[in-house]
Amino acid sequence: MSTRRDNADGPEDIDAAFAEIVADLERDENFARWPDDDEPAAAGERPEAPPVAAGPTAAAPVESGPRDWAAPANEEDEHYVPPEPPPLPTPRPTTMAGIVVVVIGVLFALVPGLAGLSGTITLPLGLVLISGGIGWLLLRLRQPPRNSDDDGAQV
Repeated sequence: MSTRRDNADGPEDIDAAFAEIVADLERDENFARWPDDDEPAAAGERPEAPPVAAGPTAAAPVESGPRDWAAPANEEDEHYVPPEPPPLPTPRPTTMAGIVVVVIGVLFALVPGLAGLSGTITLPLGLVLISGGIGWLLLRLRQPPRNSDDDGAQV
């Protein structure tokens, strides 16, 4: 684009500069083209204008673009039905004990008169039971066996 070098403020003839840019892009082999453009247009040659729609919008040309593309209808791909999920594992008795301890701790913390003790005793007792139950459940989490041969990261 030699016109820009002549003037520090920009090209004098913007249409000529734009035409030069477009010509450079059309000469580029890696320039993306629409799927219906089988052969590149010659330099300086404009593609044919799209057909004009009849009716009230006759002044505006009808253009086709990527939003007008429709996927081929395939009856098999109508909707995806995921497979049934595997059943939940049955909790072990020790896991159930940890859950029961947490529930009792919540009851002690929220309803102090349930145990027949004063609120100054049941609130700290409830918080200790909740903490102990959560700690018990965290300690019971299953850890996969470590492979001594693997030195990579473990996710």
